[in-house]
Amino acid sequence: MSSAKKNYARITTKTLQEMKANGEKISMLTAYDYTLGGIVDQAGIDVILVGDSASNVMAGHETTLPITLDQMIYHASSVVRAVKRALVIVDLPFGTYQADSKEALRSAIRIMKESGAHGVKLEGGRQVKESIERILQAGIPVMGHLGLTPQSIYKFGTYTVRAKEEEEASQLLKDTKMLEEIGCFGIVLEKIPADLAGQAAHSISVPIVGIGAGNKVDGQVLVLHDMLGMNKEFSPRFLRRYSDLNKIIHQAIGQYSADVKSLNFPNDNEQY
Repeated sequence: MSSAKKNYARITTKTLQEMKANGEKISMLTAYDYTLGGIVDQAGIDVILVGDSASNVMAGHETTLPITLDQMIYHASSVVRAVKRALVIVDLPFGTYQADSKEALRSAIRIMKESGAHGVKLEGGRQVKESIERILQAGIPVMGHLGLTPQSIYKFGTYTVRAKEEEEASQLLKDTKMLEEIGCFGIVLEKIPADLAGQAAHSISVPIVGIGAGNKVDGQVLVLHDMLGMNKEFSPRFLRRYSDLNKIIHQAIGQYSADVKSLNFPNDNEQY
């Protein structure tokens, strides 16, 4: 049973573990710029993820792979300048941690020093254990990411649900436990069966945040542009659109253009 919600003035990695212990769900959204980062923070979101999904929604790439470390630092520093309460976590982009744990540490240090973020997130389990451990040894908080890992899309060949078969599900549970044991403060589980996600969440003490992983985990994350209805092309089952900003923005811009052409803008009250 969930206890009364505590009013946290500032969210930290310790706060998230306290929230899990108290049965309070964790809200998490992406943001990539100063203006929307501030709005998300002021709305009371607990964790802001500066995701490598910026590659898709901000730059128009088909996958998350092309975005660079410099670009992630730019987006992260923009968000951090706007945030007063939320914990800001930044994705390590593809190619900055997989091959070499020393490179992984250098990448994480750059993000922390140059953006002012509060931690990093990286995809994978046992394959990236050494990189995670090296980053943690430097005192940098790490969030894991298992299940569907978009940086491995060409390996998977599809964005379909992961860990439906017993062997992959068993390995996911082992990797979840391993990430807790080496010191990750939390884990994102993406697009896996809800019962499996719930089993994982109940097996460890650190919080698990799901995306397409059902309601038995400790929190939820969505891509901001998707849940606001700005992106019309992406419609997975797990996505709930809380607004239709695509339509609202389209109408507003259309009305502005019409007012300019009809000499209705600016009117007498809108000029000097």
